Amino acid sequence: MAGFLLRRDGIIRVFRNLSGGYDTAMQRIRVKICGLRDPEQALRIAQAGADAIGLVFASSPRWVSPEQARAVTDVLPPLVSAVGVFVNSDADTINSVARRCSLTCVQLHGDETPELPAQIELPCIKAFAVKDASWLDGIRRWLDGVQDRRAVRAVLLDAYNPTAHGGTGQRFNWEWVAHARTEGKLAGLPPLILSGGLTASVVSDAIDVVGPWAVDVSSGVEASPGVKDLRKVEEFIRATREGRQLKNEFWI
Repeated sequence: MAGFLLRRDGIIRVFRNLSGGYDTAMQRIRVKICGLRDPEQALRIAQAGADAIGLVFASSPRWVSPEQARAVTDVLPPLVSAVGVFVNSDADTINSVARRCSLTCVQLHGDETPELPAQIELPCIKAFAVKDASWLDGIRRWLDGVQDRRAVRAVLLDAYNPTAHGGTGQRFNWEWVAHARTEGKLAGLPPLILSGGLTASVVSDAIDVVGPWAVDVSSGVEASPGVKDLRKVEEFIRATREGRQLKNEFWI
């Protein structure tokens, strides 16, 4: 008997064929809401459907102390990831904070060397600033220097800013990623997380163009830096469920 599911665009499709195999699978973009500081907001955001929340341990209006971060992670439901965001911190500091705050993943958002992930006790996401059409060359060089590629579970793409590491609300040219995929140049990369300038009004288009595994938003769902607007969060998560069916190396 055939089974049924919802696509991102809401169209019901048969997914089990007569031989018992599957023609497709339900696609749901993962969502990370970054820059949280308040436990109550974190819980509400998890209840709204976020897959992960980000805690910033770098200089930022969204900075949290380890004590604040632990208060947030203590209220998170099961299967919601707590991602610690660090900028140019050493391995000892990262591991100490990760243990103290019960983090589940580490995001390296600075100029870290490719040797660092091997020293981190948790899986890593490495963020890269996309400056121009040659963006992929730098990522390839960095990944080539990683001792164990299993330590880097995802690559996060953010907009380049000469004075800030993320959270600027700026956007890069998504077509650069689409072009690289068309040319077959994304083969072998870890899953992509798209960040930079995302809001509820543009995220569906961004997903259609880039085809990421996940999206990451901070300023696009805020009332003020570090204070999320829960209505904007809900609208953003809802918007990630819209759009065309995804077809690329991450979505079979």
